[in-house]
Order: sequence, then structure tokens, then C-alpha cells
Amino acid sequence: MTGWRLLLTRPAEECAALADTLAAAGLFGSSLPLLDIEPLPVTDAQQAIVRDLNRYCAVIVVSKPAARLGLELIERCGISALTPAWFTVGAASAAVLQAQGLSVHFPAQGDDSEALLQLPQLQAAIAGAAPRVLIMRGAEGRELLAEQLTALGASVDYLPLYRRQLPVYPPATLSRRIAAERLNGLVVSSGQGFQHLRELAGDDWPRLARWPLFVPSPRVAELARAAGAQHVVDCRGANAAALLAALQETPAPAL
Repeated sequence: MTGWRLLLTRPAEECAALADTLAAAGLFGSSLPLLDIEPLPVTDAQQAIVRDLNRYCAVIVVSKPAARLGLELIERCGISALTPAWFTVGAASAAVLQAQGLSVHFPAQGDDSEALLQLPQLQAAIAGAAPRVLIMRGAEGRELLAEQLTALGASVDYLPLYRRQLPVYPPATLSRRIAAERLNGLVVSSGQGFQHLRELAGDDWPRLARWPLFVPSPRVAELARAAGAQHVVDCRGANAAALLAALQETPAPAL
């Protein structure tokens, strides 16, 4: 696992935490956040969904920002008795909800929609008559999850809580950072994170497409390969443990 010098692209706070974890394992991480989280203005429609939350048999929270902002909206609406079954795609999002006393189910392996859909608890939750599921998310994303739930007979609503934006960086920031810090691998935590990476790379993307790229799921791996990425490593999870396991199995290229 030694020899890796990685570009980290999560939101700033998460980049810093991941860099610390890598450093403890003797690896170098350079933080270049490619996702700024901007909360959406609270609307009457959002509040109406939250006030009627108990009509859902399952609430799926797709990210830490969705968990945090969803809880803030619930508190704002004065809701205290929360009876739906709660689900997250990964352990980090679950921890935000669990800190507020909620019981949460999430996949032990694989931070992706496919692993979530295999959970017996979710399958049981939607097995009743006319199941209704709420997905707390950003302004977009997880359409495949909704499509698959619909195919299983559930009615799906969205509660959009934030949007992810690409921070503004000077031209050639990405290439200069890679060269200056002698990086040899790229890490993204979502499909939108990869899209922002490619957008920031611009005309330099064909060169960067040859670098090892660590992604969290088969869906993002497929997206990256379709864009020309030549060495994609699916970590089967967006958490630090999944990345470290993938690094352990992948030899670092020579600098």
C-alpha cells in the first residue's frame, strides 16, 4: 500500500478527515475539494413532506449533507415522533442519524444503491400494501434507486435538500497540483464528483484519464470508463476503510 500520493476531491471537511486517515496509514493525500454543498432554500413543499413523514414506510438518506439538513428541517417543523424505517447508503450517513437517536439500516458491504436494495430490512419495509418511500437527497441523483424501488412496487418521492457545485479554481489548478505534489492517483466519492473532476481537468483530461482512479461503486466506475478513464478501481464503498482496502490491493505506479 506504500507509495500512494492521492488527490482527494470530497467536500472540504471530509477531505481533511480522509487525509488524516491516510496519513495515519503512511499515505499522502492532497485535498482539492470538488464539491461545495449549498443548502436549498426551505420551501412550503419541503415542510409539507416532513410534516407528513410518517406516511412513508421507509426513508432513505443518501449522504451526510442530506442527513444533516434533513434533521435540521425535521427540527424546524417540530416533528418528534418518527416512525418510518430509516435507511442510508453508507455508515457515515447513518452515524449522523444515529447521533440523534434514530435506528438506521445500511449495507455492511458496498456504499451503493445495489447493496442497499439487497437489505432484508428494506425489502420487508416495502413488502406491505401500497408502500411509499421517501428519498432525502441533493437536487439530483439516485434516479436508479428510485427506478428500482418503483419496479418493486413502491411509490417514491424525493426531498431535495442541497445542491453540489464545483468550486471556482484558476485555470490549470488540477494539473499544477498533481505535478507540484507528485501525485499518482485520483479519488472521487460520487458520480457528480467525477463529473467535476473531468470538468476541472478540461483539455488535460485525456492525459489524466491514464491515471489510477479510485471510485466508490460500479455505477461510478462505469461512468468513468465511458468517459475514457483507463485504470478505474472500484472500492465498493465511499468510506475510508473501503479506499484503504483498495489501495492495499493496487500497486502504486512509480513516480
